[in-house]
Order: sequence, then C-alpha cells, then structure tokens
Amino acid sequence: MLRTENIESAVQRNRDELFRFGTALIFIVGIMLFTIVRTDGGIDGTLLVVAAMIGGYMAMNIGANDVANNVGPAVGSHAITLTGAIVIAAFFEAGGALVAGGDVVGTIKSGIIDPDLVADRDTFIWLMIAALLAAAVWLNFATAVGAPVSTTHSIVGGVLGAGIAAAGWNIADWSVVGKIAASWVISPLMGGLIAAGFLYLIKRTITYQNDVLGSANRMVPVLVAIMAWAFSTYLMLKGVKKIIAVSFPSAVLIGVLLAIVVFLMMRPYIARQTAKLENHKTSVNELFTVPLIFAAALLSFAHGANDVANAVGPLAGINDAIIGGGVSTNAAIPLWVMAVGAIGISLGLALYGPKLIRTVGSEITELDKMRAFCIAMAAAITVIIASQLGLPVSSTHIAVGGVFGVGFLREYIKSSYARMLNEIREHHVDQEPEAVDAFLEKFEAADVAKKGEMLRAMKSQAASDRLLGKQERRGLGRVHRVELVKRNLLLRIAAAWIITVPLAAVLAAMFFFMIRGMLLP
Repeated sequence: MLRTENIESAVQRNRDELFRFGTALIFIVGIMLFTIVRTDGGIDGTLLVVAAMIGGYMAMNIGANDVANNVGPAVGSHAITLTGAIVIAAFFEAGGALVAGGDVVGTIKSGIIDPDLVADRDTFIWLMIAALLAAAVWLNFATAVGAPVSTTHSIVGGVLGAGIAAAGWNIADWSVVGKIAASWVISPLMGGLIAAGFLYLIKRTITYQNDVLGSANRMVPVLVAIMAWAFSTYLMLKGVKKIIAVSFPSAVLIGVLLAIVVFLMMRPYIARQTAKLENHKTSVNELFTVPLIFAAALLSFAHGANDVANAVGPLAGINDAIIGGGVSTNAAIPLWVMAVGAIGISLGLALYGPKLIRTVGSEITELDKMRAFCIAMAAAITVIIASQLGLPVSSTHIAVGGVFGVGFLREYIKSSYARMLNEIREHHVDQEPEAVDAFLEKFEAADVAKKGEMLRAMKSQAASDRLLGKQERRGLGRVHRVELVKRNLLLRIAAAWIITVPLAAVLAAMFFFMIRGMLLP
C-alpha cells in the first residue's frame, strides 16, 4: 500500500513538472513564431528570433527567482496564501513593467563596459545574446538549488564576461565592478539592520508592554504611516519617475502627505480591530495583514518597473542594432519586447516561483506578520537611502538580508532571555522552589522596563551571593544558545551571491566565443 502511494506521488510530481516545462516551452515557441512573422529573414532575422527566445527565457527565470523576495515574507507569515501571492505578484509585476517600465532602456547594464570599444554592430549583438543567455542559465540553476540571487548582478556579470571576451580586459570599468562587489556586503547588511531595528522597536513599544492592545493602538498607525511614506517615496523614485520626472525632495514630500492621510485613516481602523482582540502579543499580528498585502503588491509593481530591463534591455539593444545598424547604449523598447518581459516574468513566477517563495518565506527562519512587515519596511527604506548615497544595492540581497536580520535578532533575544531566567534560578538557589517560581512568574509578567529594574536589583547584591562565577556564566550562555536561522541555507545563499558575477561572466565569455565561432565566415 505504501509503495503504491509512493509511486502515485512520484507520478504526480512528474506530471506537474511536465506541465510546467510544457507551458514554458509553449511560451518560448510562441515568441519564436511571433518574431519570425515580424522579421524579413536572413542572419539578422535569425539573430533577433534567437535573442527574443532567450529574452523570454530570461524573463521567466527572473519571475521564478527574484519575485520571491517581494511576496515570500507575506506568504511565510500567512498574511496571504501562496496562490493569492502569485496572482497579486503576477498582476503587479506585469503592470509595473508595462506602465512604468519606461520607453527607453540602457543596454549596457550599469555602465559595466565601455561601448566605444565594441568593434562593430555584429560583435555588439553577439555580446548581448551571450550575456543574456549566461544570466538566464545561471538564474535557472540558482532557482533549481533554491538560492535567491540578484538578477541585476547576473546580467552585469554576463555583460562583463562577454565584453571582456569581445574586446579584452580594458573594456571593463573596474570601479563599477568594485562598487557591485561592495554591494554584496552593503545590501544584506543594511536590509538586516533596518529590519531588525523595526522588529526591536515593535517589541519594545508593543509586545513587551503589559497593555499590548493599548500600545498597538498608539504605535501601529505610526508604523503603517511610516510604511506609507517609505513605499510612496520608493515608488516615486523607482517607478513613477519613468513616466513623470520626480525629484527626491518632491518624492519625500508626496510620501509625507500620503503618510499623514494613512495615519488619520488607520487610527480608527486599528481601534476597531483591537476592540475584537485579546490582550496578547500574538493578537497584534493580525493588525499587519492588510499592510503586508499592500507591501507585496507595491514591491512587485516597483520590481516589474525596474527589473524588466534585465530581460528586455539586451533584447531591445539587439533589436535597435539590427534596425539602426549600429551599437546602442540606449534603445527604445517596442511594445512587443516589453510584453515578452512582462508576460515572461509573470509566467515564470506562476510556474517555478513557489520554490523560492517557500525558501524566503519559511525555510530560512520562521516569520510572523510583524517580522514580515519589518522585512518589507527594510526593502523600501534601504533602496531610498542607498539611491541617495549612490550605493549600488540589490533588492534580492536586501530582502533576504532582512529575513536573516529578524532571525538573528530573535536568536539573540531568546538566548538572552534564557540566560536571564537561569541567572535568576541560580541566584535564588537556596530559596524554596515556590518562592523561586513566584519570582519567575512575576518577572515574566512584567513589562520590559520592570524586568530591567528587577534584574538590576538582583545584580546589585553582593557577588558572593551568586552561585556561578564569571566563567561559569559564560559557559551557561553557550548552553542556552538558540538557533532560529538555518546555517546551511545562510552558507548556500552567501556562496551563490559571491559567485554570481564571476560565474555569469565566465559563462557569457564561453557563449560569446561559441556564437562568434558559428557566425564568422
């Protein structure tokens, strides 16, 4: 019986995998047929067809890997179901790409190479195809092993490697490469610190208080208003500016005005919600459900507006080079090219996104709605800060860094609390068990300020009254160490981040030499 169930389960998995592969193949074939109809044949027509197919493949891999960062925390915290997240993300990703994706896109991503050193139009086309294919292959592999990586770094590595293969080492702008390498540390560190900071603020001002609901009535509207400011400013800087020119001061001012409106709306709403809840810290989680849904939608919109260029930028450049007969550093985006990117991202998310959504949302560390809210806040605020400081940051690294940040903060808090309880027990070792239990019960019921007073009063007694010395207490800390973040995932993701640019560069160089070898007379 068990063997039959195993066979049925394996058959179902194979059937699901075949359906996903078949659907993706139909999309790629559809792109091929559509592009063939638009071309006049010849070598140029063939190159455009191949580039369009690779662009669609790249777009699907962006959807499968990168979009998980936007909706993973909301799914992991159960603010929204996996199916609901996929529907919302697919709609807003496509909307962001089509509405705010821009009319012109840079083909040489991040100024990583000097286009003046590209020999001719044909070399430029081969370079872009090789870069696009290398980035897509690497993203496909990273998704398969469950590692969320930066799609921007993938295409940057591809352009870098293909450019060096085409024109030598001097074509690369190594100062830009250095900044991108620095972002491997900057992005996750900033995201983790900001997410952990907001979580600590929520704990200190709400969940560690005796009157949890009263504290929530005061603080949650403020937190949601800050979120409204962050996301409106973020969208102005990363999405709307491609439709209407918006300066940073204007974006901040618009964000402040919207934050005031949201604050005034949220105060009565939160008051009505808390009236239905019990005075317990777990009840506060429910107050962050709606903000998290909005965060997932807005992050997806901004991601679609910005990262669609990773898929269609090289394709638009190839299309422009074929039509104009020259090397293009900036290219117009035809509607059909943008549609390839928008549909591909949405389709890749629906078919292959759940794997990475689960990794980000639940496998690294356990997330509730408060923690997921802090990660969303970190994603928006970090981008705002970094953009004004001129720091290159990755939305993937920020979001995943935020997940690790809240996880490590929880580890620290739980370990510290375990040490406090043990110190209390050891300090009262000579007293009756009932007295110790009574003190512990009073300690656990106290708010954070009262706990501090109780500990200070206890520690002010003579050191000779304590059972444990300094060395023993250090050992006790090691005994009570709590691990709430999966270290194997941390190492796997960090390794994937470090090798993304060099590996994509090597692949792109290999693909460039293969393409050139096939097309040279």
